[in-house]
Amino acid sequence: MSPTLNLTTRSRGALPLYELDATREWAVDAFITGREGGVSLAPYDSLNLGIHVGDEPSRVAENRRRVAAAMGLDTVNLVTSSQVHGARVNDVDQWRGEPLVGDALVSTRSDVALCVLVADCLPVLLVDTASTRFAVAHAGWRGLVAGVIDATLARFADPSTVRVVIGPHISSRSYQVGPEVAQHFFDLEGAVLDDKGDRHRLDLAVIARHQLTRGGVGEGNVVVCEPGTDEGSIFFSDRAQRPCGRFALVARRFYHSTAKEGNK
Repeated sequence: MSPTLNLTTRSRGALPLYELDATREWAVDAFITGREGGVSLAPYDSLNLGIHVGDEPSRVAENRRRVAAAMGLDTVNLVTSSQVHGARVNDVDQWRGEPLVGDALVSTRSDVALCVLVADCLPVLLVDTASTRFAVAHAGWRGLVAGVIDATLARFADPSTVRVVIGPHISSRSYQVGPEVAQHFFDLEGAVLDDKGDRHRLDLAVIARHQLTRGGVGEGNVVVCEPGTDEGSIFFSDRAQRPCGRFALVARRFYHSTAKEGNK
């Protein structure tokens, strides 16, 4: 089993956030947003960061401004993408402000914050401790099948030096799927649990951990956050409520090390 990280809230200004303190040892400032601290109205109350879910765009813009400010940045430097449940990785070192499409972002820059949006899927942070490279990825079951974990790991020179945090997500207790989904993961120990009839329960974190360790990440270098999204009270949950907002995992490299940048 991977180590777990129990989340506790801490405010930056008036914005309550869930700090990932362990990442500071890797020269990365990272946090997870909750539902509180924004301006969106129900059912998106209140810190919805998703522009695509039906919320008022001006409210989402203000919410994003607050999150960017918590990272010490303007909104333009809070980098997001239109997520499509695929395996495309965008290199933010080459980004010039254009809209991005894909489910992972990778960078070595310290003047931007990478932001991945979720509401039950896995938000994943990957940090190379031997260089300045870091990445975030959005991984639901479709993305895990498509290979978003492998595609993101391929942007690192040596996966054995990569540390990973898997953020809040729906647990296997609440994630019931049909056989058309479960069939993709029967070969992964602990990933699929039996339920009633032909239904199954899926453990997304177990799947991601299998893929990460298969890709060369040490099992002890993967941390899974608790609690999850199941009830939709702390974090937005698409299974608990539709429509709903999106919360974020946000990460910024806070200094450049002198390590040689040998990544792909």
